[in-house]
Amino acid sequence: MTVDDLVALAEGLEDHLGDPHDAGARMPFSKVLAFDEREEFPYELTDLLQAWGVHEYCLPERWGGRAGDVEVGFNLVRLVARRDPTTATALMITNVAFMPHWIAAGDEQGRAAVHGIRHGVRMSWGLSERRHGSDVLANEMRAERVPGGWRLTGEKYLIGNATIADVVSVQARTAERGGPGGWSVFALDRRRCPAGTVAALPNERLHGLRALDMSGIRVDGVFVPEDALVGAEGQGLELALKSAQVARVVIGSIALGAVDTALRLTMDFAARREIFGQRVADIPYSRRQLAECFADLMVADAVCGGAVRALQSNPAQASVYSSVVKYFVPTLLERTMGQLSVLLGARLYLRDHPHFGVYQKMLRDLAAVSFVDGNTVVNLKNIAAQLDGLLGTARDVGDGLRAEAVERVGVMFGLDAELPVWRPERQLLVSRGRDDVLLALPDALERLRDLAERQRDGRDRALFHRAAETGDRLLKEFDRLLGETARLKEDVGRGYAATAEQFRLAEQYCALHAGAAAIHLAVRSQGALGEGFPDPAVLLLCLERVWRQFRPTETVTDAAVVDRVAGVLSGLHEEGRLFSHWPVRVRASADWTA
Repeated sequence: MTVDDLVALAEGLEDHLGDPHDAGARMPFSKVLAFDEREEFPYELTDLLQAWGVHEYCLPERWGGRAGDVEVGFNLVRLVARRDPTTATALMITNVAFMPHWIAAGDEQGRAAVHGIRHGVRMSWGLSERRHGSDVLANEMRAERVPGGWRLTGEKYLIGNATIADVVSVQARTAERGGPGGWSVFALDRRRCPAGTVAALPNERLHGLRALDMSGIRVDGVFVPEDALVGAEGQGLELALKSAQVARVVIGSIALGAVDTALRLTMDFAARREIFGQRVADIPYSRRQLAECFADLMVADAVCGGAVRALQSNPAQASVYSSVVKYFVPTLLERTMGQLSVLLGARLYLRDHPHFGVYQKMLRDLAAVSFVDGNTVVNLKNIAAQLDGLLGTARDVGDGLRAEAVERVGVMFGLDAELPVWRPERQLLVSRGRDDVLLALPDALERLRDLAERQRDGRDRALFHRAAETGDRLLKEFDRLLGETARLKEDVGRGYAATAEQFRLAEQYCALHAGAAAIHLAVRSQGALGEGFPDPAVLLLCLERVWRQFRPTETVTDAAVVDRVAGVLSGLHEEGRLFSHWPVRVRASADWTA
């Protein structure tokens, strides 16, 4: 799908749902908050979105869905999340639970699953268990082979949609030895089970996503037929891990949508609220805070955008990209929300206010992104375990390997570049020492300098060059990480990857990846981004936000840069555009009293 086609589709959804501040619209904040306050599953809202067809853009075309490019579904879910992360999550859970089918099902099984979802079937992903959390190899649910199928025994706990789901995709032990080949995935269709044999566990009350169904199931010898097995026997761990890679990337849409609304509500306040004779937005300190929060969102936008497109164009490196997104994006944006909360001050606590009540919901809902589908520690562990190989490859990379990386990055970050057909089964569980985003960074810096030289405006030329200089400084940090990892490996020995020091280096690696992503997007999508992008001041502040992960007190911008970024932010706010590189017009009035 072209950029223009995606933007048109996204704006069509926005127009259909209407202004969220209008109580008469199809999906207004007033209705979202009512479901949240009552802790009541938002059937009305999920049904509304299914009737429009949002879920179909997350189902493969070859089996009857409309999903061609992953970024289409990602951006539609993002627009839903900017109204209600709970409804977006409920929809996404069905998509994630379907992923084992997409990866491994045969045509008949896959078509049947898609047909069911298109006709209202809800799914749940039964992976986690009460006693084991993220340690899926310790899970206890068992599947015993019997004539004509299997008997399932065990419990799945804290799984979304568990009570309302028609079908639960469950991971179960099919070999007592356990290990990588000891697990399989089954589609437990509750409609085919005798009444009462699938016991629903109590729905848990939540801090955020209050209206979500978050509970579990318990089964004791429930029969499932042979055709309920998804993929091959013993393929369960592979399916769980590959499905998690997709989920970890796509869940970034929830974070982006929530923070878009939080920033928009804060801008509504800052543009109207006067204190000490000035609008909040005109106070230099507040203006920098707003500009920095916008830059954070744009960095997260770049990281997610590259990772989403990489699922199709570079599936061999999905292990790295998915973990970078799942660690870095919620960690960054939680900090962003902290800054925005300071700007709102006491208004943050006005629960019944139509704007600030929504802000509080976004603040609570965002917190869930950090731990669902693999928490930040699990994802840092994945990066830490691969870090030595990633750094070593970058040190010893040859011209041929770097040229391949440059070519692949062109598709990952070139929004107008055609994507290959998505084949999630081609995702690898480890990246084999490759991260093209960083391997291609030297090339991106050269392109950035070339972009600078082509600017007619001397200020733009200077700002792009300053951005390139900051990129060079980030590149030098890569060498430092390489040296520190080598020393740690020598000092600690085989267990070095599990040390707190290695995790800290993994955090910094994620920051370097994020800075590189921002540069790649700027130089690879010059003609495809919204009007005014890439803006050199925005890019420079984005890189400063990354740089301060290494030097917390050091800035590379000045007041003039901040003023320009604040102007870009104000323009997007006043024009009703998504806070993103994507030029999407959103429905968002701001008619209220501060």
